Amino acid sequence: MADASVSLIYASHILEHFGRFAYKAVLAEWFRVLRPGGVLRLAVPDFAACAAIYYEMGLADGLSGLVGLIVGGQRDECDFHKMIFDEALLSSSLLETGFREVRRWDWRETEHAGIDDYSQAYIPHLHKEDGRLMSLNLEAVKSGSDTRQ
Repeated sequence: MADASVSLIYASHILEHFGRFAYKAVLAEWFRVLRPGGVLRLAVPDFAACAAIYYEMGLADGLSGLVGLIVGGQRDECDFHKMIFDEALLSSSLLETGFREVRRWDWRETEHAGIDDYSQAYIPHLHKEDGRLMSLNLEAVKSGSDTRQ
């Protein structure tokens, strides 16, 4: 894909499938293809939310829910999580890559709100009104004056 050719990249529960020494290269590639002013919209499992649920209830739900958020569904060789993120780590990684204006986004306020993906992951499952959101949803903007490629 050409440099600075895309205005929006949306990646829901993908980045955690790259290892701790590889995910920054993925962010750099997304940065490269985004136009100045373009948006990288990410959703990843929220490790801080997972830790809070674990502290409160342990693994009460067995191998569903919480375990899957941390290690992946493991239904095939590609369905393993290799990295964990909290807001501070992901925000700092995005800023180090060259993004600016890192902020949370609400799935309800997006053009893709009608698509039920993991950006809407809750515990208890499907309790979107009274459950706890388990997805860390952050977006970052590529600087309009940034010339890094």
